[in-house]
Amino acid sequence: MTIYIGNLSFQAEQEDLVDLFSQYGEVKKASLPLDRETGRKRGFAFVEMNQDADEQKAIDDLQDVEWMGRMIRVNKATPREGSRGGGGRGGYGDGGGGNRW
Repeated sequence: MTIYIGNLSFQAEQEDLVDLFSQYGEVKKASLPLDRETGRKRGFAFVEMNQDADEQKAIDDLQDVEWMGRMIRVNKATPREGSRGGGGRGGYGDGGGGNRW
């Protein structure tokens, strides 16, 4: 299971997430996705823990808690609707530039 953390402070770093969630168990992975065009944080993150029970306890305890000045949302991550699963470019073609040769 993966945990989704929304409404994050833009000052939050990966180490901050690990510190917060390691109170509930061993953190396997923490990531803060960046906007492709600007390189800025997007205001959400994902955390994976080694034990499902630890993840559920973290979700239960941290949902709607103020952290780093923001009321964070914490819940089980779900796949995006309409996701193609391959990480494509989402409707803008496949990056081709027509006839380049």
